[in-house]
Amino acid sequence: MKIRLPEPKFKGIPLEEAIRKRRTIRSFLRKPISLDHLSQLLWAGYGSTEGFRRTVPSAGALYPMDLYVAIGEVEGVEKGVYHYIPAEHSLTLIHKEDVREDIAKASLYQMWMADAAVSFVITAEYRRITVKYGERGIRYAIMEAGNISQNIFLQAESLGLGAGIVGAFHDDKIMQIMRLPKNHHPLLIMPVGKKL
Repeated sequence: MKIRLPEPKFKGIPLEEAIRKRRTIRSFLRKPISLDHLSQLLWAGYGSTEGFRRTVPSAGALYPMDLYVAIGEVEGVEKGVYHYIPAEHSLTLIHKEDVREDIAKASLYQMWMADAAVSFVITAEYRRITVKYGERGIRYAIMEAGNISQNIFLQAESLGLGAGIVGAFHDDKIMQIMRLPKNHHPLLIMPVGKKL
């Protein structure tokens, strides 16, 4: 199943205000976000801008990252795990299951994560970048993950939503819960939803 996402919009609060107001949020209302908001967050995180270019810099324009989202509370979208396809600005369903609580347990029982409407999982497929840059490509992928997460943080703030960020989790459990390909290594998890 594929979901074509609404087109991103290009007006919001001033960038400086989003930077000033951005905070890591660890308390969420258990309320849904809109499909428009999800679309905007995905585009900001790793969407296409012009041709093959993305919203974040990438060493050699190799784009070794993938963005997955565990959806629990999005208006008009079934709960489940989805893979974002930037070139189409669409989501592909991986499996229909609300895994937010499982993600929280695999993240050292940080149960606050389960209250967020969605959780983004930023992954790296290192061979896409190490083929050109060798082992240094791993560093470049990690830098790219930081850019993705900052874009999601700022876009969430611009939409009046809150975002958290988690690096403490069992990689193998997250890969199993999300049913990630074995070469897509999770680097960061970002729960996003309405602020408490």
